[in-house]
Amino acid sequence: MPKDLSWDAQGNWAASGDWGSKDSQGRKLYLADWQARLDRLRVAHHVPGATLAVLTGGETYELASGVLHRGTGVDATPDSVFQLGSLAKIYTATLIMQLVDSGALDLDAPVRDVLPDFAVADEEATRTITTRQLLSHTSGLTCDFTYDSGRGDDCLARYVEAAKDVGLDCPPGTAVSYSSLGYNVLGRIVEVLTGQTWDEALKERLLQPLGLTGTMTLPEEALAHRAAMGHLGELGQDPDPAPAWDLMPRSAGPYGRVLATAGDVARLVKMHLEGGKTAEGVRVLSPQSIAAMQRREVDVPDKWTVSADGWGLGWTLYDWSGTPGFGHDGASIGQYGFLRVVPSAGVALVLLTNGGDARQLYAQLFDELLGDLAGVRMPAPFEPPEQLPVVDLAPLCGTYRREGVVITIAEQDGTAHLVYEFVDGMKDFSPPLEMDLVPVSPTVFAGPGSGAYSADWMPVVFSTLADGTACVYIGMRAAPKVA
Repeated sequence: MPKDLSWDAQGNWAASGDWGSKDSQGRKLYLADWQARLDRLRVAHHVPGATLAVLTGGETYELASGVLHRGTGVDATPDSVFQLGSLAKIYTATLIMQLVDSGALDLDAPVRDVLPDFAVADEEATRTITTRQLLSHTSGLTCDFTYDSGRGDDCLARYVEAAKDVGLDCPPGTAVSYSSLGYNVLGRIVEVLTGQTWDEALKERLLQPLGLTGTMTLPEEALAHRAAMGHLGELGQDPDPAPAWDLMPRSAGPYGRVLATAGDVARLVKMHLEGGKTAEGVRVLSPQSIAAMQRREVDVPDKWTVSADGWGLGWTLYDWSGTPGFGHDGASIGQYGFLRVVPSAGVALVLLTNGGDARQLYAQLFDELLGDLAGVRMPAPFEPPEQLPVVDLAPLCGTYRREGVVITIAEQDGTAHLVYEFVDGMKDFSPPLEMDLVPVSPTVFAGPGSGAYSADWMPVVFSTLADGTACVYIGMRAAPKVA
């Protein structure tokens, strides 16, 4: 929290600012001070523009700072729309749980019961993968299957058909492994059971009941709004506008193609915090489904890449020193979004940004806001300890493989050395990446960070699948040991 802000004896924030508003508990929120703090942190971390929504006491407060495009100088405003990246998965998960509420979908039945033509390279996985596993990222389906299936209404059907030969990161049900492909299969389930495109189902079944007029899925819809441009560049410097506004095909919708204002994201979360009802009392989701989405389905060995402690049915789950929370992160080309919710305090924070060291902005701002509003603190940044542990590297060395990637761990002069190589359909994606790893614990190592979203250090986490197979996590993807 800024040094000039504190709670006074009456439960109000004592501050110099006179731009204030009271929440439903009568606490005065000095928004001018938080605006100044957002401005300072944004400039310090070279983020061109940002919008912030704070949900507390049942009310949503919206702030904006900077510009949407450094080339045009158009100001960011609370009604500006940003690309949400993987925050889109929460919208798809909510649609799926509506279908569960209606009785049209059984979470534990095979996906093939709904999509008879669904297939992946592994026949057993084809027969057994369930909707629950797709929601919780435990299906084993890989993340990085990118395929432009066109702009037509059949784009998801064509995408799922094209994925039939895609391999698995790991066997279904043996581990969490982050999967965007899995969420596109969920989007196709929505289409088959509703008879609508995913875009239409989202609008009719979620956006319209909640009055989310600042949320959309198609680029032409963004033309009616102030839209943020992503920016790219070296950390510590002001970034330049990205070469393209959007690189995602229409088929990326269910896993990464929603555009929204920060306030609209907060209003979606408010429905989740208020038992599944809109502000007018209209039922959107059952209390049972609300609870199920927040219930832990699987632990997450890599607790640093997206600050996850576990995963529910769509939601990333957090543990802030015993206080549970949920939320999600998202990224597109030069745009980064962060959502954190503390249900016990009725608090949600949404930060949308368009470049720069967005992760540092999020970490500092959310730590201060969550501390003040919910009494919780964000975890310390991931980094090696001052006193490095002595680790036996021999059991960790070897070759690990997941779909499209081979990871080799070798010992060189007493140091763990990593080679990350793209193969098969991803072989031309990038040259092999190499780095030395610094031990954090016997199973957790740190490698040099690779950008605003991975911060200064990248976690490399060694674990085991449920069947006892050794694996390594990089970027929340599990790669089993093969040699």
